[in-house]
Formats: sequence, C-alpha cells, structure tokens
Amino acid sequence: MPDDSGGDRGRIARVVPSIPSFSVDTGFRYAIPERLVDVVSIGSMVRVPLAGRRIGGFVVAVEDGDRAALKPIAAMSGKAPVFDNVMLEVLRWAANHYVAPLSVMLGRAAPPNVPPGPGTDHLDPIPDVGHHSPGAVAGGPGGGRTVVVLEGGDPSRWVAPLAASAAHRGKSTLVVVPTAQEAEQLATSLEVFGDRVVLVGGEMDDGEVTAAWGRSAHLGGVVVGTPRVAAWPVAELGVLVVVEDSRRAMKDRQTPTVHVRELLRTRALATHATLVCGGPTPSLEVMSRAPRVIEPAGRIWPLVEVVDRRDDPPGSGLLSERVKHALRATTGAGGTAFLFAHRRGYSAASRCVACRELRRCAGCGSRPDPGETCRRCGAALGPCPRCRGGRFEPLGAGVGRLVEETGRVLGRGRVVEHPGRTPVTVGTERDLAGLDLRDLVVLVDADGLVYGVDYRAGEEALRVGARLASRLRAGTGRRLMVQTHDPGHPVIVALRRGDPRPFIEHELGVRAALGYPPAGELIVVEVRGAAIPAEVHSDLAAAAGRAMVLGPAEGGAGTRWLVQAPDLTRFRAAMRPVLQRWRDAGLTVRVDVDPIDL
Repeated sequence: MPDDSGGDRGRIARVVPSIPSFSVDTGFRYAIPERLVDVVSIGSMVRVPLAGRRIGGFVVAVEDGDRAALKPIAAMSGKAPVFDNVMLEVLRWAANHYVAPLSVMLGRAAPPNVPPGPGTDHLDPIPDVGHHSPGAVAGGPGGGRTVVVLEGGDPSRWVAPLAASAAHRGKSTLVVVPTAQEAEQLATSLEVFGDRVVLVGGEMDDGEVTAAWGRSAHLGGVVVGTPRVAAWPVAELGVLVVVEDSRRAMKDRQTPTVHVRELLRTRALATHATLVCGGPTPSLEVMSRAPRVIEPAGRIWPLVEVVDRRDDPPGSGLLSERVKHALRATTGAGGTAFLFAHRRGYSAASRCVACRELRRCAGCGSRPDPGETCRRCGAALGPCPRCRGGRFEPLGAGVGRLVEETGRVLGRGRVVEHPGRTPVTVGTERDLAGLDLRDLVVLVDADGLVYGVDYRAGEEALRVGARLASRLRAGTGRRLMVQTHDPGHPVIVALRRGDPRPFIEHELGVRAALGYPPAGELIVVEVRGAAIPAEVHSDLAAAAGRAMVLGPAEGGAGTRWLVQAPDLTRFRAAMRPVLQRWRDAGLTVRVDVDPIDL
C-alpha cells in the first residue's frame, strides 16, 4: 500500500493551478494521498506544491498511474467539487471562445470561500402558481433547445410558472438577470416558492454568497442571481433562464468578455436542459437560431406615440410642443413623468450642421465619436461628404441640459435629475431598474440612440425603447413618447407597433450583408503599455491569417485592432501563446469577443 509520499502505482490527479496564465492550461500531475483518494474528484479544489510554494488549483482529471516521481496533493479546499465533467467541458469551451486562461473560467464555478458540503436543509413543497402562463409551456423536456418568451414588464409573470413546471418534474431552474437590484426584485416576486428560492443579491458578504452556492449545488430549487452565478453548480438543473439577454450587463466588459447567453446556451446543450431567453426584445443572436417563440396575443409593450420633428423650426430646443403639452397635462392632473437622456457625456453620434447628414468614417463606415480620427480603424475624418461642411453637432441630450430646459416649461423645482421626488425626473438607463411606474415617459432624442457609433446601435435603441415603455402604469392615456427626425426607421416602426420581430428580420439581413454577428465574428484586441513593440501588429496579422484586420487605432483604451471573419476559431487558438508572450513582456491586453462597442 503506497503512503502519502507517493509509491509506484495509485491514483493521480491533473490539477490546473489558480494562476491566470495560458502556460498552466494543461495542468500538472500530482499523486493523490491515500487519505484523500475517496474525496478527490473532478472539480475538487485542492492545494498543491508548485515552484516552492503551495497554491490553490482545480482537479480536471483523475486516473490510475505511476506516482513515483510525483509530488502529492497537500490538502483539500472545501468538501464539495465545484464542477463536474460536463461543466468542465463547458468551461473549456468558454476559455477557448473568449481567449482566456482555463483557470480563470474554472474559478467562475467556485464560491468566494471554501465550498461547503451537503447540509441538512430541504426544499419547500412546490407551490401552485397556475400553469396557464405562456412561460409554463417551455417547461417540458429540453434536449438543449432554446425558447424565447416575448414578454414585457415583470418577468415573474412567466418565470414563476416556468420554475413551478420544472419543479414538478424534479428539476431546478437557474435564472440570470442583469443587476443585483433586479435579482432582488424578482426573488421578492417569487416568495410563493419559499425556501426554494436561492437569491444571490447585491448586499451579501462572502459567507452569505458561499452559503447560497452550497444550497444551489446540493439542493437546487430556483436560483436567482446576476451573471456571477451562470457557471455555478445547480442540483438537478433542468431550465436555464436569461432575462433580457440583450442587456449590456449580460456581457463582461473586462477580459474574459463572457456573454451569459452564450455560456448558458453551451451549458444547456451539454446538459440537455432548456434555455429560455425572456423579455421584450430578444437579441439577434438568439433569434438567428430559429428558437421556439412564445408570445402574448397583443402588443409586447405599451402604447408608443411617435413625435415627428422633421418640420420643427431651427432652435426648437430639446422638447417638441406636443411633448411640452403632454408634460403640462400629465403633471396638471397629478401624474408623474420620466424623461430619458441617453448620455451624461459625449453624444453617441453627430451630424453636419449645414445639411444634417450623419457623420460617418469613410474608411470603415462607422459612426465616429467626436474627434479627428476614427477609433475603430484609425482613418482620418474629413468634412461632410455631402456638402463639404466642417461643423458637426452632437445628437442627443445630456441630463443637465434636459433638466434645465424642462424646468423652464414646468417651473423650477418641478424637474430634477433622477432619483428625485418631483413630478418629473430626468435620467439615463442606469436609473430604469429602480424606476417606479410613470404616467408618461419620453425618449427625448431617439436619433441619438438609433444612429449611435456602433453596429448594434439600432438593436440597442429598440431595447432601450421597450424598457422605457415597460415603466408605464396600466391605463388609458399612459404612453411612451418618442421624438425623432426619422419616423420611418425600422427601429421607430417596431417601437410603434409594439413588436420587435420586423426589426429583427430586417437587421439580420443587414448584419449578414456586412458579415457582422450573428452572421460573422468580430474580436477587438486592445493593447496598452509604456512602449508597444512594433512586432505586436505583425504578431496579430500572423495569427489572423486570412481574417480581415482593421487598425491600429489609437484611443483612450490604448491601441486597438478589429479582427473580422465568418469564423475566428483558428485566430483564437493562435492568439493564446501570443497573448501570453505580450503579457509576460509587461503589456496589458484586453480581448473583446463579439464586442458591443466598437
């Protein structure tokens, strides 16, 4: 019988150290001491000797082998594995897709403290929440299928029956929402499930989060949280839910730039679960996969009134006469209103003062930020191509200016920046999660969203408009007013109709023609450092092969390149050693896969 120091034959573990480096992706082999043979498994967190010190790591394989020359595992960290073999493959996919070290992705399955073992808790009885809701239809056996629930307003209306249906089949539901505030709101709406709800909110310390991880891993139920829970183990997982998958918060901004939708889609395929994407405006990515769509009988969001500003005289200001009248009528009747300003800083786009032509980059066709060069491709920006004018004005209205102008209409003290207790408040998208229902909502300048700098601008504008409409109280006369100079734009038409699908079909055709996601792939590489070596560009070009490379472009985030092709799988693989070499040389590198912002 071999002892703890090794021996000839015995159990061996391959361990990936918790080091954010591509160089340790394959892991290292260690002997499993006899005292740990029955507890070490795939997904176990352990401590191992490496380079003269003990560090944490994740077990990714266990097998029989010759242990004679191997160092033993020093200790276990916790009493439960943080992933199984199936989830390991999902995390490997994510590491490859987002060009991230494997250890970084494995860490996403773990709690902040050591993993707890099974407790003595139990699940409450399954509540009767009524299975007539459209959401309940998606609760049958999944087989990796995708279901889209087109619903505006409170997501608990479709999440509750969906989770109940899964529970009746002995399955758990994992629900991912964009923000902690929305997670808490949804969990409150699901109080009928009692202790079945596992909430991962915003005011929890590491001990509370670890306890929630333990309930999720060992009991399951209805797990509700932000994107941090997307890779958590969930007992008897049957349904994965993404609420508003097109929201920006569903994609990490820093490397690895993981998108919850794509991670859960891969997880659903691997576990034969059902992926449900719900909300008023599903992303083009999910709709391009021909999902099953469940929809209400009427409009998906409340009434939208389009205000055409094409004939307004110069100097009309931010608010049309129709909007001013609506604000006076609403507040005069004791109602409340919210005015949406889509920015606090620079506008999303600009146009020629003389002819109102939208400013575009002649090199790549993007809508550039204010400045003299394009931040996407680095090309110089010249005068207006239509009239050769050199003066450009920003689209959109900032919060401060909008508060000031609306105050002149309604009177000082009756309009403030959100949050406030005045009849009218002004805010941006970050204010919408906690915004109480209003009698009137105004999208002050839809054009500033529709004609934003990025290829996703139209999709983003429709999503924001639908969110704004969802903040209306029910009843006659309540509406979203959308001011625009382009009432025939597909985004504005979709908002007015209360249905995103005509726009989605149109936009999918546009993306296909351009080779943009979901028809193709884009990856942005940003490099920062005191001195960026000249070979960085040649390294990138060599890894890209036949893919198109735009750049370098200088910006506040450093030097940027955009890589585009129908499939960038080979580029991802080629970039892994290149990124490690750059980082070892002291460069800071960010890789943004399928970027939202270009």
